[in-house]
Amino acid sequence: MKFAARRWGSTRDTTRGPCREGRAPAAIAPCAPAPASGFAYRSRCMLLALAAVGTSLASPARADELTGTLKKIHDDGAVTLGVREASIPFSYFDGKSTVGYSQTIALQIVDEIKKTLGLPQLKVHEVTVTSSNRTPMLLNNQIDLECGSTTHTAERENVAAFSNSFFQYAVRMITRKNAGITDFPELAGKAVVTTAGTSDERLLRRLNTDKHLNMRITSARDHMEAFNAFKDDRAVAFVMDEPIVYGLKATDPRSADFIVTGTPLGYEVYACMFRKGDEPFRELVNGVIARAQTSGDAERLYKQWFTQPIPPHAINLNFPLSEQNRALFAHPNDRALD
Repeated sequence: MKFAARRWGSTRDTTRGPCREGRAPAAIAPCAPAPASGFAYRSRCMLLALAAVGTSLASPARADELTGTLKKIHDDGAVTLGVREASIPFSYFDGKSTVGYSQTIALQIVDEIKKTLGLPQLKVHEVTVTSSNRTPMLLNNQIDLECGSTTHTAERENVAAFSNSFFQYAVRMITRKNAGITDFPELAGKAVVTTAGTSDERLLRRLNTDKHLNMRITSARDHMEAFNAFKDDRAVAFVMDEPIVYGLKATDPRSADFIVTGTPLGYEVYACMFRKGDEPFRELVNGVIARAQTSGDAERLYKQWFTQPIPPHAINLNFPLSEQNRALFAHPNDRALD
């Protein structure tokens, strides 16, 4: 199953319409003349006063009060998202646009930025990134936010900031059913592929050294390239995040030939990535994610992308919500698991 290719690092203007806000609050009428009951009159005035305070709190931030990423976005008149080409079902190109579970989260954050800045017509640019170049592009101000399939690790905190986690997963492998491989020790002496610049690559190489497995490890530029190397028999297994390999397996016409297996090399979390030292932007991003998780919206979004047919070919990953992710949604946090 092929997905339309895009040039790496390409930029697309995906300007969206006004943010999906609720109905504007009705104008607040002045207190009516005092009724017979003084208590009723005071209560009405108090409610109107509270409503007025709420309206003022929801007003857009003043331009001269903005700092960091929000100021940059305001001054540019645009927000630039780093998006992935084939991180199915998180962030991928379906032939028409970038879609996916984490792409939807990114666009929810964009809607909040629009409301905060009072810019409903804010432009949205997309830049395609890879596992290898996403961090340099963030640090060089080529992107403002990346919500794809980026693992939050303690080491990466040295150069970038991470939002509340939006997905927890295991690191496993995909191999052929007829290969007779069920766990990582059986990869000893064999050719194995992974994706360059990922935490999985680091875990796999550490396993190879610690267990003296003498695996011949190849690191591909992106997930699709790695999966194709595996399918072309240039490797007996592709080691990657469990939901990523399930997504690639589901897109292949011969998916029944493959299995996802192996005792997890570890458990990790995905998060949105942005520049360090930007507390206002962190609060905005984390607020969007936490509200979605505790309100039940995140679970509904999960079901849409992991247990129902997804574009462009109506595949279904059949990947039910895990207890780990259910616990994450109940208690939003931004902790790395390594």
